[in-house]
Amino acid sequence: MEKRDRKKINMTFDKGVVVPSLIFIIGVCIFAVIFPTAINNFLNQVKDVVFVNLNWVYVWCVTIFVIFLVFLMFSRYGKIRLGNNDSKPEHSFFSWIAMLFAAGMGIGLMYFSVAEPMQHYTSEAFANNNSINRAKNAQLYTFFHWGIHAWAIYGLVGLTLAYFSYRYRLPLSLRSCLYPLLKNKINGKWGSLIDVFALCSTFFGITTTLGFGVVQINSGLVKLNILPESSFIYQVIIVLILVSCSVISATSGVNKGIKLLSNINILAAVALMLFVLFLGPTGYLIGSFTNGLGNYVNSFFDLTFNTHVYEEETLPWFYNWTILYWAWWISWSPFVGIFMARISKGRTIKEFIAAVLILPTAFNFIWMSVFGNSAIWIDLNEAGGALSNMVSDPDSLLFQFFEYLPLTGLLSYLSISIIMIFFVTSADSGIMVMNSISSQNAANPPKWQMVFWGTLLAVLALMLLNAGGLQALQTMTLLTALPFAVIMLLFAISLMKALVIDQDYYERGMSVSTIPWSGEFWKQRLKQIVSFKDRDAVDKFIMEDVQQAFNELKEEFENNGISVKVNRYQNPVKLVFEIKHDIVNDFTYGVKSQKHVVSEFLVDDDNLPEMPTKNSYYPKSFFGDSREGYDVQYFTKNELISDVLKHYERFVKIVAEESNEMFISAHSNEIKD
Repeated sequence: MEKRDRKKINMTFDKGVVVPSLIFIIGVCIFAVIFPTAINNFLNQVKDVVFVNLNWVYVWCVTIFVIFLVFLMFSRYGKIRLGNNDSKPEHSFFSWIAMLFAAGMGIGLMYFSVAEPMQHYTSEAFANNNSINRAKNAQLYTFFHWGIHAWAIYGLVGLTLAYFSYRYRLPLSLRSCLYPLLKNKINGKWGSLIDVFALCSTFFGITTTLGFGVVQINSGLVKLNILPESSFIYQVIIVLILVSCSVISATSGVNKGIKLLSNINILAAVALMLFVLFLGPTGYLIGSFTNGLGNYVNSFFDLTFNTHVYEEETLPWFYNWTILYWAWWISWSPFVGIFMARISKGRTIKEFIAAVLILPTAFNFIWMSVFGNSAIWIDLNEAGGALSNMVSDPDSLLFQFFEYLPLTGLLSYLSISIIMIFFVTSADSGIMVMNSISSQNAANPPKWQMVFWGTLLAVLALMLLNAGGLQALQTMTLLTALPFAVIMLLFAISLMKALVIDQDYYERGMSVSTIPWSGEFWKQRLKQIVSFKDRDAVDKFIMEDVQQAFNELKEEFENNGISVKVNRYQNPVKLVFEIKHDIVNDFTYGVKSQKHVVSEFLVDDDNLPEMPTKNSYYPKSFFGDSREGYDVQYFTKNELISDVLKHYERFVKIVAEESNEMFISAHSNEIKD
């Protein structure tokens, strides 16, 4: 009996999410393994119908995401923090960006760095253009597909998740993004359905990407003569080694394995890019990047809204590239968004959006310019079209490109290392996210659950790779993007609704019914102003004057049937007046000893108040909702009581308004920083 209980305690899976997800994931993979061609043909037909007839849905949705995030970045809501008002970022800026980048792009950046520009350059859709215009178009469309639009898709999901998880204290789950619209229904079948979708989408997206990544790693190892051939048995060995590393990294947590690998990878990627930049046609690359950036800025709105409806010869290209990319980024956004949110606590909305939209986009542009433009230049001037002839083999194209540069072996080894680390960072992030979704973001899920998701990922990826079913799985993943794009629009509506309430909550003024600082004690106040207190004096003020005020107020509240606690703390000294609630947030008004470093001008100037040292202390108020407090050292006992009542009256008015229900719910009492 004890063993059974122990097993239950050691599992944090939400059966309502995990069971239907596993049935769907395993069922789809089995069908794709048994009938790979038939399933792929059928799904491709469905995809063609969707892309041809509903491509405008993708275009409008992605455009709205970009406009919405840019609006938030420059609006008054940009100052709102993802967490309490006094929250601090958990990771350094460099590590944060490195992890965002590794999860958001990963293997794809290596896989398409040469392949995509070369495929645009050789595309029949632009065959009538001369080589210069084709090269410009290749860079422009690569920028378009890997730029702001892609990161706006990720950013919307990540921002919404982070806001509701850390500001509203809701679970780090997609269902939380719809809380303003569904309220407590997110805990029912609708919430479970959204999480099932997120879990399946994450699993399929990672499986297909890792499957194709393994093929590229195998091809690179053959090029380096490390492996004799590209075959399934070697791919099995590669998957087993790298997924094992991913599981170890995931179980070690974000602050250890994932952060370390992401930091190493971004540094290695920058080193590789610099090698190619200086070993290749450096002047041409810098000039073409500058030209391409200007071309992108000038063409931004035309690219954003262009559906190629008047250019029938380019429509197939438009469906197979732009629309496919929008669908792919959308299908990956649950995974990347959850991971982004997981590592972004404490950032402001403005900081989050600016970093997510601008920094990865800028890096992608530089990266794609260095690799893509180098390949096109080499193809035109040295290779005699040899690289153009290999566009149908993107697995080997990158390594073939290195053959035309000095230090070919070094570049190839470095590339293989980066691809492998990208493989691990994508997989470990995915494993962590899948475990988070499946366990409702449980605080301490057992490590065997990480091993379970890693094993399932490896087994199904290898099965599909061996049977040729990865393409079918990728196509199905793309199809799920259409309904999720509509769900993301609802995310934007939910976030906007919450931000309006949030801003109103923190900007809500005080009642004028009680105003401290009458002129009755002006001589005493002047004496206080021109003298500075040390720590002992402030501690004494809190423990005597403040405590007396709180105790009298507590007694009167309890006479009116409301229970109150007055709690004392040390280091620093603080006193907290607290009214507990079951349904809404607790009401908290506290006073703490606050250190203040004084300017040397004040210490040295004879005609300013006397200040013996640079360190001064004062009693500062603070509140349960993390609004900024203020100095209360000049308040009398009655003025302190009046100040507490002023904040309590504000609290009651806010709680009484129906529109504030979601913001003042007791979710914030469930988790403490």
